[in-house]
Amino acid sequence: MSISSLTRTVAVGALLSLTASLVSAQDKPADHANSPSGAYEPSMTTLGQIKVEIPGRKPGDPVMTPSEYQTSNQIYFERCAGCHGVLRKGATGKALTTDITRPNGFEYLRDFITYGSPVGMPNWGTSGDMTDEQVDAMARYLLLEPAVPPEWGMAEMRDSWQLIVAPADRPTEKMNDIDIDNLFSVTLRDAGQVALIDGASYEIKAIIDTGYAVHISRISASGRYLFVIGRDALVNMIDLWMETPATVAKIKVGSEARSVETSKMKGWEDKYAIAGSYWPPQYVIMDGDTLEPLKIKSTRGMIFDTQEFHPEPRVAAIVASHYRPEFIVNVKETGKILLVDYSDIKNLKVTEIEAERFLHDGGFDSTKRYFLTAANARGKIAVIDTKKGELTALLDSEGETPHPGRGANLNHPVYGPVWATSHLGDDTVALIGTDPEGNPDHAWKMVQQLYALGGGSLFVKSHPTSNHLYVDAPLNPDAEVSASVAVFKVDELGQEEPEYTVLPIGEWAGIAEGQPRVVQGEFNQEGNEIWFSVWNGANLESAIVVVDDKTLEMKHVIKDERLITPTGKFNVFNTRGDVY
Repeated sequence: MSISSLTRTVAVGALLSLTASLVSAQDKPADHANSPSGAYEPSMTTLGQIKVEIPGRKPGDPVMTPSEYQTSNQIYFERCAGCHGVLRKGATGKALTTDITRPNGFEYLRDFITYGSPVGMPNWGTSGDMTDEQVDAMARYLLLEPAVPPEWGMAEMRDSWQLIVAPADRPTEKMNDIDIDNLFSVTLRDAGQVALIDGASYEIKAIIDTGYAVHISRISASGRYLFVIGRDALVNMIDLWMETPATVAKIKVGSEARSVETSKMKGWEDKYAIAGSYWPPQYVIMDGDTLEPLKIKSTRGMIFDTQEFHPEPRVAAIVASHYRPEFIVNVKETGKILLVDYSDIKNLKVTEIEAERFLHDGGFDSTKRYFLTAANARGKIAVIDTKKGELTALLDSEGETPHPGRGANLNHPVYGPVWATSHLGDDTVALIGTDPEGNPDHAWKMVQQLYALGGGSLFVKSHPTSNHLYVDAPLNPDAEVSASVAVFKVDELGQEEPEYTVLPIGEWAGIAEGQPRVVQGEFNQEGNEIWFSVWNGANLESAIVVVDDKTLEMKHVIKDERLITPTGKFNVFNTRGDVY
């Protein structure tokens, strides 16, 4: 049965009750449900808890009590700022500055917040996520000038910095029997923690308090230290050699953040760490052993194409070059990719590469030379040659809002090495050629478009030893789809109509309550298992489902009352080596 006929007959539920069903994946369904739920890039940070004064009133301003204003401010930063920006200048979502909101008026704003739109604006009112009173207050809030949170400079960073265990007092050898290379760092989003889970026994080795909603985990080049950053901009440095791994240093680098990385160039391993903030818009280079802040650089500046000043260019993905002593830093709103040379941070050299606006996430090709990154609100993929330090290509992903995570590298039977991204806004998966030497005719072009379960995908995943490409859809509005994963066979991608297999991960988890969403597959070190988070409400049961990559059958379900809203998972070996 084709996916087109599947959606026409509203038989998704019947299909997903099967353990492994084959579905034709090439004909895009005309009536496929592509609108994701309103969970893309939620802010969910302490910015909303900062008490700010109501901006100076002007004639015609709506009346808001201080209590209403603070509540609306928190709702905005928790629900809206991730897409529309702290200063409401727009990014993935449209600008909400007063020159736009006031001409539209209160009733328009109230109805728009209530009912949403077909292009991704959630229906906050009719969904029940906001009460009528909250919708009313939010419409009035948007008619006022944006609140401006406080800056966060060196004094604030140093005040927040805690060196808990000095390098001299740390172990000189590994003090535990943990197989660190096959250890998983798992984000427990709403608990403000990470769980360290053994990849062989599935045993939780430690639960570590962190910042809120850890966005990513990164591993030092040596493999000893785990760095995590919460959306509240708190960075934890965890020593995996300790008898029980624990935080040895931490620092708050701002009010809202997404990215942390460490130096990887040969001769510079573990020397520096870097973290980038959404607010204030800046990045900071820190000592790799202690997290002591050393150099802060603002990203405020001119948008690359219009040459207009932007006050809030947020720092998104950061990766470390394997070819030069450089960090590669995505700056969303200005559309620039920065090559930050850390060989002399007192005389810092930064190369600005003009790419495209709204740069978000991305990863390396299989050789680790080329960095492919999505300018998601523009539907583009930028390719950076990290060996030469230049833009190699800028191409259209031919889908709505590419969101690759780090992407997936495959050896396509026709086109050779390719890199894959799925899309948040539709059901497409783009395969892009990445071999300019062996397959020059296909390099830096979208060579094939696949169709998966539907819109709302956040991550694709594969592994050098795997014959599969996994595509999630956690933000799809259909509960059956958001609890499932599509799996393509790599060696069948050369067929005219390659099929995919649907894995009912949520069903396998055996969770009775809530609407669990399946997100972010991650392979173990060997590449014979892939783990999926079954992400449920904070007060409901969640799980991690382990799938046998060879048979596509459920192998194990990890359940524990401490697994509160598990989302991202990061295998130490794969994350350290950029294996995906």
